[in-house]
Amino acid sequence: MDAISPRPQDRVVVIGAGIAGLATALRLAPLPVLLLSAAPLGAEAATGWAQGGIAAALGPDDDPSLHAADTLAAAAGLADPEVARRVAEAAPGCIAWLDGLGAPFDRAEAGGFALGLEAAHSRRRIVHAGGDGTGAAVLRTLAQAAEADPRIAIRHARATALLRDEAGICGVLAREDGEPVAIPARAVVLATGGVGGLYAHTTNPLGAAGTGLALAARAGAVLRDLEFVQFHPTAMAVGRDPMPLATEALRGEGAMLVTAAGGRVMADHPQGDLAPRDVIARAVFRKVMAGEPVFLDARPLGGRLERFARVIALCREAGLDPARQPIPIRPAAHYHMGGVAVDGNGRSSVPGLWAAGEVAATGLHGANRLASNSLLEALAYAGWIAGDIRGGEARPPLRPLPLGAARRPAPDAGIVAALRELMERHVGVVRDGAGLIAAVTALRPLADAAPSALSDRALAGLLIATAALRRRESRGAQCRSDRPEADPASAPSFLTLADVLEGEAPRTGTARP
Repeated sequence: MDAISPRPQDRVVVIGAGIAGLATALRLAPLPVLLLSAAPLGAEAATGWAQGGIAAALGPDDDPSLHAADTLAAAAGLADPEVARRVAEAAPGCIAWLDGLGAPFDRAEAGGFALGLEAAHSRRRIVHAGGDGTGAAVLRTLAQAAEADPRIAIRHARATALLRDEAGICGVLAREDGEPVAIPARAVVLATGGVGGLYAHTTNPLGAAGTGLALAARAGAVLRDLEFVQFHPTAMAVGRDPMPLATEALRGEGAMLVTAAGGRVMADHPQGDLAPRDVIARAVFRKVMAGEPVFLDARPLGGRLERFARVIALCREAGLDPARQPIPIRPAAHYHMGGVAVDGNGRSSVPGLWAAGEVAATGLHGANRLASNSLLEALAYAGWIAGDIRGGEARPPLRPLPLGAARRPAPDAGIVAALRELMERHVGVVRDGAGLIAAVTALRPLADAAPSALSDRALAGLLIATAALRRRESRGAQCRSDRPEADPASAPSFLTLADVLEGEAPRTGTARP
């Protein structure tokens, strides 16, 4: 049932029902919201799979300035210091808001939040729920709140295009029960998640294949830092697609990365097994590519392993006992630091369009995301986006919106598998110019075809490959074997669909929304 509204175009349309979409919908009160979810709430959201927690400076030895400093250090020189400061300062309030909604956060014996340690954090500041089940617990809390909110209407529909008029984005074209439907909107918030499903090895739901990037690019939005795809170093190599995740918190409690012979993979790094993710992912990748399997040995945890119920269950489903056997692992596409370029209120470069969560590039993560900052970023920006939209004016009456194509068939499974292998091979953990050119050449004809599920997937891959080709350095998650050094003059990268399809040079350090 639609939310009560005097006119349909007064509603805010939120595309996506993970933590970013649900939190934004709830924060938009008292405005009516139409939440578009391609599946039942939580079914395709990467939030529910997040084993890590939410970073917040809550300990007596911690401070938001320390959290911001760790964020900037992990980001390899490309994070925005002001964004890092704002998000770190907002973190305690975000935790308090979720706690008020009933999120079942783990507690210490004294009654405060139990705080964990993860890689590249200088303090224990990770708030968890159910040990390694934070994402699922938070998503469940938000979904229940949204379903109980009479302002929020939920429709199971898949967005296929953003609709524009002379003033900007005015609605969404979607498919509902196989039929096209045009939905007018006061504002549109993209919260469509990431791009892991573009890769052959991923920890994400396979539907996370860059849909939001394609929607925004076709609508003319500026995109930022698309080359920076984070590969989680400890995806469980147990024959499942997508790959289960062995949370980073295991290493925070003492688990070690080892070879089959028991050698320490990270023995030569000053931070050892708690080095930044990009560093560990490359170390593990090089071992695996050399034919040397790598394992996560959680046996040193002893009884503390029982805190990680989800990891234990996933191991047992694969026939492993992590208390007795090391867990086979390899890097897998996990999180996209790049996305739709937005300002401090989540606004894109196109009037009427905001973006939240993984599909957005806020400047927080730079070239490498600090662990457990992703759910935090979504929560912080949800409030800022909602305040910005509430402060705007309602749109004037709209003329009828176009419906577009009547059919949008699912892409051929064989072609999708080939595209995933292409991205894995040429746009993966380690890249080079020749491979990136091969990827761009293969993806361009598919991306330039009429909009469809397949061309959207190809376009997302093309955007990432083009950005990686044009960044002629190695930095954070961008590792080019043919350009191994970092460029001291490096800056954030910005590009548009026209840049990619017309072959124009990328813009760096400019074209902010």
